[in-house]
Amino acid sequence: MKITAAVTREPAGPFTIEELILEEPRADEVRVKIVATGLCHTDIVVRDQMIPTPLPLVLGHEGAGIIDAVGSDVKDFQPGDPVVLGFASCRECAQCHAGEPAYCEHFTPLNFGGARADGSKALSDGKSPIGSHFFGQSSFANYALVAAKNVVKVSKSANLELLGPLGCGIMTGAGAVLNALKVSGGESVLISGGGPVGLSAVMAAKAAGASLIILVDPIESRRSLAIELGATHSIDPKAGALSEQVRAISPRGIDRALDTSGAVPAIEAIFACLAPRAKLAMVGVPKSLDASISVHILTMLQLGASICGVTEGDADPRTFVPELIRMHEEGRFPFDKLIRIYPLEQINQAVADQHAGVCVKAVLRF
Repeated sequence: MKITAAVTREPAGPFTIEELILEEPRADEVRVKIVATGLCHTDIVVRDQMIPTPLPLVLGHEGAGIIDAVGSDVKDFQPGDPVVLGFASCRECAQCHAGEPAYCEHFTPLNFGGARADGSKALSDGKSPIGSHFFGQSSFANYALVAAKNVVKVSKSANLELLGPLGCGIMTGAGAVLNALKVSGGESVLISGGGPVGLSAVMAAKAAGASLIILVDPIESRRSLAIELGATHSIDPKAGALSEQVRAISPRGIDRALDTSGAVPAIEAIFACLAPRAKLAMVGVPKSLDASISVHILTMLQLGASICGVTEGDADPRTFVPELIRMHEEGRFPFDKLIRIYPLEQINQAVADQHAGVCVKAVLRF
């Protein structure tokens, strides 16, 4: 069928709106009419080829929409079902069987390969193939093919214009707090970076009952929004040494810390803010693939502190997305305050606005 998609054809180049041809769904796939899809930093990282998924390619991995057709083997979904699209996982390896699909043994080729697991591409421009199945979906298009095992059914009353980002960015921030750091009542939390991932972490920390929540970001509007969403304090990293500013608020240091920036100086500055038995989680994609951090080993030993990397919030979308929706319905996770909606045709403006801090989370509507 003919579809409309935003195509990436050259590194760091603009998205182009094009008519493409989409294959029919295979036996294990569903075809989803996309209502809206989030714009994620990872889309831009791949567009700019910091992660070298082959081009040309249709990006997009925070889609939500209505199932339009199902493959012959699909039993759990039917046309008309509203769904949120998750990242791709095989659901068959040891990690997937352990309930950790974010660490699927085939995560990289399934999500960054620009094709199905067998190497086939579902899109073409009539002359040559176009990369598809980015994060299992390629949702910068009005229709997408998705493996049924990575789709989450939601209520027919759900606002699909808002829900797509729950499948990646918002899930990453909330999951890092709730699943990886396991923040509990009375703990102190430091979050570096006030983008959609960091602000989702702020909301999750408040929902978890953290007594002290500090957001670090150089953009004043994001610091203000963090306070509105539940942070108790905000810090401008340009105003002085991070450790001095943090310990002026919490002299013993911080129990749980999350870096969403991927910036080496920001991560290393957090080390001086940690309390005994603290835990630091990292979710930000660095600007360089060979970026590394320097850890003062003796300090980490003395504190008994730990560091971990987190992918997709340590979450399984099939269970965690419904949990986030419930929290939102209960008024405990107001992620809609992060979202600004753009038509697909304004995707390049949405990228510029998100980069400039004009909006926190851009969502493309069809």
